[in-house]
Amino acid sequence: MLHFTKACSVVLIVIIVAISSLAYAAEFNVLLFTKTTEWHHKSQHTGVETIQNLGKKHFFSVEWHEDSRVFNRKDLARFDAVVFLSTTGDVLNEEQQKHFIEFIQAGNGFVGIHSASDTEKSWRWYQKLVGHTFIIHPAIQTAEIRLLNSQFPGMHKFNDQQLWTDEWYEFSPAHVSGLQYLLSVNESSYNTSADWGHIVGNGMGYFHPIAWYHNFDGGRSFYTSLGHMASTYELAAFQWHLFGGIYWAATGKGIITDSPPPLH
Repeated sequence: MLHFTKACSVVLIVIIVAISSLAYAAEFNVLLFTKTTEWHHKSQHTGVETIQNLGKKHFFSVEWHEDSRVFNRKDLARFDAVVFLSTTGDVLNEEQQKHFIEFIQAGNGFVGIHSASDTEKSWRWYQKLVGHTFIIHPAIQTAEIRLLNSQFPGMHKFNDQQLWTDEWYEFSPAHVSGLQYLLSVNESSYNTSADWGHIVGNGMGYFHPIAWYHNFDGGRSFYTSLGHMASTYELAAFQWHLFGGIYWAATGKGIITDSPPPLH
């Protein structure tokens, strides 16, 4: 009788642990990818820690990889969204690209942060996924941000015309139609001139977007060019910005309206 009681107790404990594990399962799962083959940002490590902490605070799992071999059909099936954090250069081979396309077409999400727009520049599908391609940037400066859409998740900590210090990317024209813009930068508030010898830039004119989202090829894509400096990841506004983008990309939830009235 004693042996039976002990056996029952063990079974009961196992059942309780299993139920507890199900009850506390992550809300969604994110692959955090940081491979670089060209410029490596010093802020990347802080960015990884920030996103890991966001996962702890907001109850989603974060699995960090620098090895692109994780881009296979079996591993990608474990995730709801992939985050490219300050990646640069060509980071996926043809087979990995194929599996990434399948991942997005299956209804999953992509988040691009900072130099994710300076990644896979010869891969047309990826450039459409991101929306714009990075061209050049001037020196780090403080500039005035314009809030274009307060209805997207995580935008509530931004104010129209607030000052922000970052690396202001100049972009190519949009590769796809239907991009929904969240933030822009006022070019009259900083020096847009940039000269790298082989390429020269002088801003984008009246409308200079720096963050946006869109539905693409069956999935979702969010991109922000902010995040060059490690100190940026300590700002509450930026942390909410990242979480809002990750949350929407992974779940498709949180947007109050797709067509909010313009902010002035």
